[in-house]
Amino acid sequence: MSLTREIWDEIAPVYRRVLEHPFVAGLTDGTLPVDAFRRYVVQDALFLADYARALALCAARSPDADTLRMFCRHAAEAIDVERDLHERLMAELDVAPPPEDEPAPMTPTCLAYTSFLLSACSLRERHDALAAILPCYWIYWEVGKELAAAGSPDPRYQAWIDTYAGEEFADAVRGAIEACDAASVDLAAEARASARAHALTAARYEWMFWDSAYRSETWPL
Repeated sequence: MSLTREIWDEIAPVYRRVLEHPFVAGLTDGTLPVDAFRRYVVQDALFLADYARALALCAARSPDADTLRMFCRHAAEAIDVERDLHERLMAELDVAPPPEDEPAPMTPTCLAYTSFLLSACSLRERHDALAAILPCYWIYWEVGKELAAAGSPDPRYQAWIDTYAGEEFADAVRGAIEACDAASVDLAAEARASARAHALTAARYEWMFWDSAYRSETWPL
């Protein structure tokens, strides 16, 4: 069995919980409060800046030119393509983008997730780094496809769904899956277990990220 198939088997229970979460389910049935979506968009913009850095670290550790180019492209797209989506959504949600020299504060979950990714991609083995970044690709793709089948009555939510259900994003996900499997050739059982553990942690953070926006998470002190 490929490592990514093992990873999906590991994170599938989390993915099912993601689909059941009222934030995600509310995107299609019209019950998601706009304030929750607004909080999510602000935090996701902060997340993607550090996710791009994590992808750049994966690019720097790539064993071949094709993988290097792919992760460099993905890092740039995380900043440019998805930032365009956020800016469009922020305008429609009446959110004023914070000045670059004074960004909005990260929630505890956003800070914990990005810190985990940057640590994994800079300090752990390459297979752990690739396994850590994979759930953000893969879960969003699967969520996008699932929600696209139902559609949304809110055009703002539909724009978000269309981004992650689209073929351009699908190509990026397939590339990340292939890179992770390529890095796992001849891995010992202990190393494969470590990669699965990193993916599971990231998948749990994915659920927590939506949950934090839904319940308006703030710092307790």
